[in-house]
Amino acid sequence: MSENTTPASHVLDRVLVLEMVRVTEAAAIAASSLIGRGDEKAADHAAVEAMRKAFDGLYIDGTVVIGEGERDEAPMLFIGEKVGGAPGKGPKIDIALDPLEGTTITAKAGPNSLAVLAAAEEGGLLNAPDVYMDKIAVGPGYPDGVIDLDKTPTQNVEAVAAAKGVKPSDIIVCVLDRPRHEALIDELRDIGCGVVLIGDGDVAGVIAVTDEDTTIDLYMGSGGAPEGVLAAAALRCVGGQFNGRLLFRNEDERSRARKWGITDLDKIYKLEELAKGDCIFAATGVTSGSLLDGVKRRKGGIMTTESVVMRASSGTVRWIKGEHRI
Repeated sequence: MSENTTPASHVLDRVLVLEMVRVTEAAAIAASSLIGRGDEKAADHAAVEAMRKAFDGLYIDGTVVIGEGERDEAPMLFIGEKVGGAPGKGPKIDIALDPLEGTTITAKAGPNSLAVLAAAEEGGLLNAPDVYMDKIAVGPGYPDGVIDLDKTPTQNVEAVAAAKGVKPSDIIVCVLDRPRHEALIDELRDIGCGVVLIGDGDVAGVIAVTDEDTTIDLYMGSGGAPEGVLAAAALRCVGGQFNGRLLFRNEDERSRARKWGITDLDKIYKLEELAKGDCIFAATGVTSGSLLDGVKRRKGGIMTTESVVMRASSGTVRWIKGEHRI
């Protein structure tokens, strides 16, 4: 079978899952040199440059469907950019990426900053505009439809508590620590919930609901729509439920959504509508957090990394510790 006649159902078979980790490792290592230096733009730029270069070593015909912004906003890894070392020859792959999820975290040496990407067969990832998204997520093992964005936070907590067999006050909810979430946090605390506030990095926050060791049951609140798609790709691989609704502050943002083919601006997206078919999710820690250890610089020019890579079709999750001699 020739290189360019691979059946669509096996497109991702031609992309070694571990090769995606090389891409996030490269971005994480590059960004790590700027941890705690107070320069968000420099850290993000370093991660972007390293990720772009790493993609060039992969035999794929990739298209960035979620990236650093549109062409006029980002010099590299912009939405619509072609990546990979085999344009027109390799398997066609859609890619969502955030070379440095948590730029402020990195600049301040806080926890939970990541280099993240998701890859899917062509058309498998929602081409989400760079706007806010109202989100709710729960881990695996619950009845389908246990969460619903049309319901109140209290109703969602009560539904998850009933399904888990505990009281609502036993539920722990992760929320981004933002002024816009003041009413949400007050409502959750009024019913006795524990609220885990995170300063940034809502991809890691959503993924936390899949790990019992975090004790987090639900993720709620608004954050970036691109991060919502990345998190949905991870949940597709390991299980869980996700609802997302795009939020628009002005007509410019609504026009941006229409440009990317979104016509129902009030639609609630379920997990399979954000990331469908086979997909891969990969992340490498930049700074240490609940999901992954960060990059560590050892003696003798050795650097260590910790990554996770997941695949939807097999349900496989691999935790990878890397040692790099720079």
